[in-house]
Amino acid sequence: MSLPAAIGVARLARFRADGLASFDATPVGLLNALAPWFAFALVAFVLMLVQGSPIGALGDLLGTTVALLAPTVVSHALARRWGREAAWLRYCVAFTWTQWVMPPALLLAMLGSGMLVAIGVPDAAAELLGALALLTYALALHGFIARRALDLSFWRTVAFVAIVNLGTGVAVTVPVLLRGALEGSA
Repeated sequence: MSLPAAIGVARLARFRADGLASFDATPVGLLNALAPWFAFALVAFVLMLVQGSPIGALGDLLGTTVALLAPTVVSHALARRWGREAAWLRYCVAFTWTQWVMPPALLLAMLGSGMLVAIGVPDAAAELLGALALLTYALALHGFIARRALDLSFWRTVAFVAIVNLGTGVAVTVPVLLRGALEGSA
């Protein structure tokens, strides 16, 4: 990650719109944002191949590819439909880079859950609160980036975030369910 992108991620993670200016909003910039995620997927693919699970490795690689590209495809379709295609690359590059905020946010949510357990909150309730906090942050950050980068109204932002996340969820989940159904009937 370049220094400007890291600065942009840090600013956007704190809901500062000026972070959008730190990204290379070009096709090459989008490829640079996606590249590390694909690198991790390829490493996992090779590790699974070495462990002797070629079908599982291929399935995981394809699933990860869909999970990485679905938000890009769905968001582009919405941006084009709403006349925001010119600003879409700025949104997509910023959104893709800011996904690097989620692992540290997960660690903070886990730490918070652990502190809740330490003060007597039941494990299940503490875990649920941590998960809800992480989900709320992720959706709020997504909405913030979409609203600022694409200049959307509040309700269009809500619809945008819902459609992108639901579309991605369906694109990732349906093949897994179909595979399970086909394996179960064989």
